[in-house]
Amino acid sequence: MGKYIGSLCRLCRAEGNKLFLKGRRCLSDKCGVEHKNYPPGMKGARVSFRKSHYKLQLREKQKVKRFYGVSEKQFSNVFAAAAQKKGITGETLLKNLELRLDNVVYRMNFAYSRNHSRQMIRHGFFGVNGKRVNIPSYIVGLNDEVSFREKKRNAENVKAMLEDVKGLVEVPGWLIVDSANFTGKVNALPNRDDVSLKEVEERLIVELYSK
Repeated sequence: MGKYIGSLCRLCRAEGNKLFLKGRRCLSDKCGVEHKNYPPGMKGARVSFRKSHYKLQLREKQKVKRFYGVSEKQFSNVFAAAAQKKGITGETLLKNLELRLDNVVYRMNFAYSRNHSRQMIRHGFFGVNGKRVNIPSYIVGLNDEVSFREKKRNAENVKAMLEDVKGLVEVPGWLIVDSANFTGKVNALPNRDDVSLKEVEERLIVELYSK
């Protein structure tokens, strides 16, 4: 599956939920879901189809996949890893997605969106436990420290961005952020209630992949 280069607001409208793909715009009245609360397309506002159980399962998978910005192959790999662990597979899947480095950086208020976070990680802006990491899918662990590399944050445009992004999202309880030193720490592993995407039925995703 290639990289999606279309409208991000279109993805939110297709799922009928805010996926927060465009940072601050999603919190304003310019959000596509706010003023076009119907599926995209010429007949989106008029046509309504009965949803089969398969379609409900597929939509839940697509919603989670798009929310965290992962490809089909990446999502399948994360699900396979979750299925091999003890516990509830659906919850483990969501927890693993929460622990991706791109999501952690975004939830620490170091980026406007997960897409912006991925871009900065690929360009070497962040380190984990003092070591440079440029893989957005890197899974952070308990007590890992994520830091904004000093060499990268000293640029004027980066300083302005960091000032603007402060308080954009609420920092969850499982993360501790030191804004003054541009560092954050995984204080605890997230539970089901800590997942960013609240309106999701993970059991439908498990059913989809169990066929």
